Amino acid sequence: MFQSDDAQSQVMSANVPDGVYLLDVREDDEWAAGHAPGAVHVRLTDLNSRSDEIPRDREVYVICRSGARSAYATQALARAGWNAVNVSDGMTGWAVAGRPMVSETGAEPVVA
Repeated sequence: MFQSDDAQSQVMSANVPDGVYLLDVREDDEWAAGHAPGAVHVRLTDLNSRSDEIPRDREVYVICRSGARSAYATQALARAGWNAVNVSDGMTGWAVAGRPMVSETGAEPVVA
């Protein structure tokens, strides 16, 4: 049902442009362990109640651990009028690609 839209609204983490609005929909412990610098954290379960915090005037790149939760969030956002792009390989791909990460714990950032 979403095949043509999905094909156009996905990107591998290595190809996420610098300076985009990156929305991380993982759980708090996953976020704390390691995330992209400058990413915005809104848990998937809070997406509806916090949707007013997400800009509508630019592309929103959505990331999770592996791409499944972010695909769901991307579809929901797109149906509600956002220009959303799924980061299809998630933070796992982000780490493998050697993209920068930070943690909230003070420890070396990891994908949890």
